[in-house]
Amino acid sequence: MIVQTCINGARSADFHPRLPLDADAMAHDGTACVAAGAAELHVHARGLDGRESLAPEAMDRTVFALRRACPGTLIGVSTGAWIENDDGRTLAAIAGWSELPDYASVNLSEEAAPEVMQSLRQRGIGIEAGLASVADAERLVRLDHGRQVLRILIEIGEQEPDAALEVSNGIAAVLERAGMRRAILLHGSDATVWPFVHRAAERNWSTRVGLEDGKELPDGTTASGNDALTAAAVAIFRAGR
Repeated sequence: MIVQTCINGARSADFHPRLPLDADAMAHDGTACVAAGAAELHVHARGLDGRESLAPEAMDRTVFALRRACPGTLIGVSTGAWIENDDGRTLAAIAGWSELPDYASVNLSEEAAPEVMQSLRQRGIGIEAGLASVADAERLVRLDHGRQVLRILIEIGEQEPDAALEVSNGIAAVLERAGMRRAILLHGSDATVWPFVHRAAERNWSTRVGLEDGKELPDGTTASGNDALTAAAVAIFRAGR
């Protein structure tokens, strides 16, 4: 069980005054999150124009800065299809990375997910298999290398609590029937962030929080930053032990 901090995601600068959008800001923020108890960091690299990018120059700059600031901390990145908006560019970018992340998340809802997973494996990069639906889970168990992923990321987008829980339970049921024994990280977004932190603690799963997923603390107030969100999640996990 770990708490991972997702420090920026696809959020825009106006989402929160401390949203880190360049490599130096991410490194500074990452250091604070690790001090608050984050075991890992998940980041979306940005180009010099502030937009998400998988391009080697953006990724290498970001991963290098984080490794220097947070030695020994696992660093993960996104491979979301919307970032490059072209499967060929996504695959070419991965092939060109020099500073390799420890793992990368791959959304099983995306058409090119198997090719992206294979590209990551060829580079020795771990895979977080992102599942947002029962259909995603069913696709993962059909893949030849589905059992070779580092971790399964159950990420729930539904905002109504009962509907979100139903999707989560459905995904878990598919994985259990298939006998897929992999570490699971469960997280929600916005309204479901904290219910799913508690759910993860109950199931002895890992979780994640951070400004990618939401900016409110459990009491509904706006967090001062990623480190405060991290500390709140760590406190929940410690209380459940």
